Amino acid sequence: MDLWYTEKHSDNVGITLKVTRSLFSGASEYQQLDIVETAEYGRMMLLDGLVMLTERDEFIYHEMIVHPALFTHPAAKKVLVIGGGDGGTIREIVKHPQVEQAVLCEIDGLVVEKSIELLPTVASAIDGSNPRVKLHIDDGLAYIRAHQNEFDVILVDSTDPIGPAVGLFEEDFYRLVFAALKDDGIMVAQSESPFYHSNIQRDMYAALRRVFPIVEMYQAFIPTYPSGLWSFACASKRWHPVTDFDRARAAGRDFTTRYYNEDLHRGAFMLPTFARENIAP
Repeated sequence: MDLWYTEKHSDNVGITLKVTRSLFSGASEYQQLDIVETAEYGRMMLLDGLVMLTERDEFIYHEMIVHPALFTHPAAKKVLVIGGGDGGTIREIVKHPQVEQAVLCEIDGLVVEKSIELLPTVASAIDGSNPRVKLHIDDGLAYIRAHQNEFDVILVDSTDPIGPAVGLFEEDFYRLVFAALKDDGIMVAQSESPFYHSNIQRDMYAALRRVFPIVEMYQAFIPTYPSGLWSFACASKRWHPVTDFDRARAAGRDFTTRYYNEDLHRGAFMLPTFARENIAP
C-alpha cells in the first residue's frame, strides 16, 4: 500500500510526498507534532499538519535565515533565536567563530526533545554538547521583555502566523525585538511566500517599517515550502544587508555552505516585481 502525505497550499493546489513510515506522532499543549520518513526528502517534521522541514532541503532555510545577518553585522557576539526548536538555525549560528553565545528560546519543549532524538543532523548544536548554546523553553515574547538591549542579532524562526506564532507577526512584538537589540542590532524573520501570502507580507512589512529604519526582503528557493519561493525580512537599526555586507569575510568563511554564498547574498535581495509590489510602502 502506498501512503502519501499532502499539504494543501490553497484550496486548489498543494504538495504531496510518499511516506515510508511514521517515526512519531503526538501533541503538546501548543500543537500537533509528527515526524515521518519520506521516500524522496528523508525525514520530515510537520506541525499541525504543515511541513516545517525535511532532511533534504532544510539547509536552504537554515543557511538563509542566519548567514545574511551574521555577515552583515560586523561583530555579532550574542544571538537569539525565537522559535526554531528543531535546532537548525542554532547549528548555522555557531559556525561563526565570533559568536560567543547563541540562545534558543522555543515555547514547545516537545519539538526540541523529538528533534534531538529523531533529527540529529539538524539538532546537533542543541543536544547539550556545545557550551556556547543556551536553551530556554519559554514564550518568546516573555523572554525578550526580560532581556532588553542585550542581543546583536535576533532571528525569528517561527511557523506560519497561526496558533502560538500569531503574536510573532505583530507590531508590538517587533517593538519588543527592537528594544532587545543593541544600538546596531539586526532582526531577521521568515516572511512567508511572495506568491501566496501577499496580504500577510503587506501587513508585516508595514509594521516593521513603523519600528525599524532599515527593512528589506530577501528570498530563497525551498522546494517543500508553498510555491517553492520563500522570503525573509531583514530589519536593522544601522547596518544595511547589501551596502554593509562584508563580502570578503563571507568569501573567506572557514565553513562550508550548500546554498548560501557571497554572490547569492547580494542576489537574494533582488526581488521580482510582484514581490516588490507586495511590500511597497
